Amino acid sequence: MARTPSNMLPLGTKAPYFNLQDTVSGDILDINTLKGNQATVVMFICNHCPFVIHVNSEIVSIANTYKAKGVGFVAISSNDVTNYPQDAPEHMKIHAKKEHYPFPYLYDETQDIAKAYDAACTPDFYVFNKQLELSYRGQLDDSRPQNGIPVTGEDLRHALDCLITEKENTKPQKPSIGCNIKWKE
Repeated sequence: MARTPSNMLPLGTKAPYFNLQDTVSGDILDINTLKGNQATVVMFICNHCPFVIHVNSEIVSIANTYKAKGVGFVAISSNDVTNYPQDAPEHMKIHAKKEHYPFPYLYDETQDIAKAYDAACTPDFYVFNKQLELSYRGQLDDSRPQNGIPVTGEDLRHALDCLITEKENTKPQKPSIGCNIKWKE
């Protein structure tokens, strides 16, 4: 398993605009439509990455909990589907339904959106405030496949709680670790 860290986009960065197709509904969705009243979480994930598979149920749990608190969620897959056909949109749709994703699962065919976010790995998490300014980026928590640490979503949950309660997040922000995004040649 490759262990690629997040690039840690600078805090305060405005959320790069996107409009991509949701593989489940077929609708074209953009960041402005998907943003939450309190915060917005943009996740770069894919179907086959063992790091994503390891945290899928916690991602779903967090989204189900925080959507009711005014947080918008969206997942994007930017992998090269020529060399990784298991990440193709038709498989993304099946995967999203199987995992009960309560958020859109968008396909970034050109990989331009992953580049705009400086995404490096799956999973990679970005939390934006009400003004779509980056307030958190990095890991879900300290758990990784086979490290024995339980998946809790502690870091992401803390970042969201800070935004919702309008408190400063003073916890260190650690890079996510995962499989590298599968870039086209």
